[in-house]
This record gives sequence, C-alpha cells and structure tokens, in this order.
Amino acid sequence: MEIKHCAAIITGAASGMGLATARRLSQLGAKVSLLDLDQTGAEKIAAEIQGQAVYCDVTDAKSVENAIEQAKQHFGPARICINCAGIVHARRLINQHGPMPLEEFQKVITVNLLGTVNVMRLAAAAMIPLPLAPQSSEERGIIINTASVAAFEGQIGQTAYSASKGGIVSLTLPAARELAQFGIRVMTIAPGLVDTPMFEKISPEARAALAAMVPFPKRLAKPEEYAMLAQQIIENPMLNGAVIRLDGALRMQA
Repeated sequence: MEIKHCAAIITGAASGMGLATARRLSQLGAKVSLLDLDQTGAEKIAAEIQGQAVYCDVTDAKSVENAIEQAKQHFGPARICINCAGIVHARRLINQHGPMPLEEFQKVITVNLLGTVNVMRLAAAAMIPLPLAPQSSEERGIIINTASVAAFEGQIGQTAYSASKGGIVSLTLPAARELAQFGIRVMTIAPGLVDTPMFEKISPEARAALAAMVPFPKRLAKPEEYAMLAQQIIENPMLNGAVIRLDGALRMQA
C-alpha cells in the first residue's frame, strides 16, 4: 500500500515506538491521528507533524469508537491502523506477599490484549466499506499490532505480560484469514529490548547489561527501527498473517 495521502491511526502515539512511527509516516505523506491517554503529549507531537491528537482509552469501546470517528472527520477513514498502546508489568504469580492479585493480572490482559482487539475490530469495521486503496487493486487496509519477544521467552515475573503479548501473537493469523476477504492485512511486530521511556529509569550499568544480551547489534533497539519496519510492512502487500521479531537475535533467559 502506498503511504502517501493515506489516513493512519496510531495508538500509544505520544511516546516510544508509536511516536516514532507517527513521525515516520507523516514524513512519508500520511495523515496521522495520534490516539493516546496522554492527550497533552499527543498534541505536542501532532503540532510537530501536522497531525491530529485524539484522546483514547483503548480498553473502553465507546472511547475507541469516538476516537476513530474523530480521526475520520479530520483526515478521512483510516486505511492504516498501528497498535502501540500497552503497559509493562513484572511480578511473580506467587511472591513473599502471597499470590498475585487477580485484578493485577486482569489489568495487563485488558490493556495489552483486549485493548488491541478493541481497536482492531473497530478499525477493521471502518475499513471494510472503503473502495480499494489508490494505486492498488488488492487491498483496503493494514493493521499492525505490537507484541513482544516475551510472548516466546517470557522471563520470571512476566506471566501476565507474556500472556497478554502471546495472545496478540496467536490472533495474528486467524485475524488475517478472517479479514482477507475484505482486502485487509494483519501483521504483528514483536520487539525485543527497545530504548523507550520505560528504560529512562534504569541505571547506565543496567542498560549496558541489557544491551550486552543482544547478539548483534549489541545495543537496545531504537524506536525508529520499529517505525522503519512498520513502513516496510505497509508497503509490501505479501506481508500478512505473520509475526516479525525485531530483536537483534535476542533470546531472553529465565
């Protein structure tokens, strides 16, 4: 799909990989709506890239419906949907304080997995009535979700996070099969260690130790490299129903 002139919605667009992707797609001529709980942060980026900031709680059906409608009213219906919204979590199922509270596990699943599905279903429904994309006789839209290498090699303390990201991995192929009849592709990116704001609280020594775990290149991935891969997925119509790891050959240990 040609990115230029396409409307795109990106969740979690006020920071990290979502922000980098918003900038890249805008540079390529897309009309980008930045969906985020942090509307102030999204507005700053929107002003920078001539985009639109939209408040969105991915866990709330009405909030997502409103956000997609606002994006449509401003830039037209979106043919590109990229889900970057999510939270991190680290806690053992059982620790010195007892079992993990069920609501804690539920929150991670609700934000990361159900939030992704919530946006997917509504974005796809909005794409289905569209004519085939310009310069394309084959497709109407593309949905890119964000998982994690934790879906495959979850570490101790990552049961909730790994389950949420594993769900995204597992739904990729069946969702692509279901939406194929409408000319809508579904892909997932599974990043490894990415230099996003969550790493800002980590000491330089800890950052260096994490970087040393990556076979090559021996560093944290850059959010811009996620954005680069997202661009390549959008532009290549044969990429569908698959999960691509973006991890420098990293395989996490227990």
